[in-house]
Amino acid sequence: MEDKAITASNGRDRRLSAGLYVLATPLGNLGDVTLRALETLREADTIACEDTRVTRDLLRHLAIEPPVLISVREHNERAQSNTVISRIAAGEVVVYVSDAGTPAISDPGARIVDAVRLAGYSVIPIPGVSAVTVALS
Repeated sequence: MEDKAITASNGRDRRLSAGLYVLATPLGNLGDVTLRALETLREADTIACEDTRVTRDLLRHLAIEPPVLISVREHNERAQSNTVISRIAAGEVVVYVSDAGTPAISDPGARIVDAVRLAGYSVIPIPGVSAVTVALS
């Protein structure tokens, strides 16, 4: 099966389909980011995140030009769910990250994941460093 690139609206070649990518970020050491996470962040049209400042720092460290960033907090999670769904419906790759670790575990995000699934769109996990594994090491 051949891996075909699609040209996105921003002019970049894309290998990812529209959907919500729930991406685990490093815990403490930015060097712990996975290759798959790096590739996914590079293809993102929009990144939904807890704190845009923390996410900008991560992207700067990874030498990735920040796409559209959407702040998701407990108080606006419901409204931002609609924004995320609209962007996915328009064919965008939306990546959801927390400040550290996997979003929707102990962060805002469960509502967004549920809303995207209920709307019939794909939710794709991009695993990374696990707090449990780190604690046991």
